[in-house]
Amino acid sequence: MNAQAEGINDIFRRAAAMRQGDSASPEAQALVKEWQDFVSANYYACTDEILAGLGEMYTADERFQKNLDRFGEGTAAVLSAAIQVYCGK
Repeated sequence: MNAQAEGINDIFRRAAAMRQGDSASPEAQALVKEWQDFVSANYYACTDEILAGLGEMYTADERFQKNLDRFGEGTAAVLSAAIQVYCGK
């Protein structure tokens, strides 16, 4: 597995660990910022607008939801909710 895939998996594992928590918590918001920074550093400039769109896709598109939920049922929903809070600031 390459470094980018390991970074993605690490972030998604930590999102899965927050499934029972508050998506507005400082920890959840820091993880969203880390995800945005990771995407920007490795793929493309991930603006808040783009990030908000990604967050919507995580629950609206079953392919994204299935991929994220392999880390634990509800991972897509908690990450999407945390992104909504983050981008609503």
